[in-house]
Amino acid sequence: MTPYLLQLILIGALVSCGVYMLLERNLTRMLLGLLLMSNGINLLILSAGGRAGNPPVYGRSSADGTTTADPLAQAMILTAIVITMGVAAFVLALTYRSYRLTTAEEVADDIEDTSISKAAEIADISDIDDADDIDEAAITHPDTDEPDELDALPGREGSR
Repeated sequence: MTPYLLQLILIGALVSCGVYMLLERNLTRMLLGLLLMSNGINLLILSAGGRAGNPPVYGRSSADGTTTADPLAQAMILTAIVITMGVAAFVLALTYRSYRLTTAEEVADDIEDTSISKAAEIADISDIDDADDIDEAAITHPDTDEPDELDALPGREGSR
């Protein structure tokens, strides 16, 4: 089994471009990166399957084939194609829903994640001499049982 250099370069280019596009903030580019990466991996599985040969059906042979082709690589690629199309449909649905809600295709930073990371940074600082060095907006208030604007259950106040 001798893989061709051009094929390996193509596989590397597809996977690297796919990873680069997956790291973008644009949902359409993320989808295209996912498709590019899956196509590169499918080519990798096909090249790892070995050389072409006789069909894997009993009693069949091709003109110049002396060995039987491995059907496992082809079955894995067909399965990977189906899974990729399912994931692509899911990402398209998420993109459509996100666009309908925010009219923007860019993925924004989550406010809650930002506040948690700022609170973790403050908790890691142990050698602060002045209390003025701490950002007051980054300190989270202790959790209480009082309802706030994020509570979505109606009638929760009357149950106490």
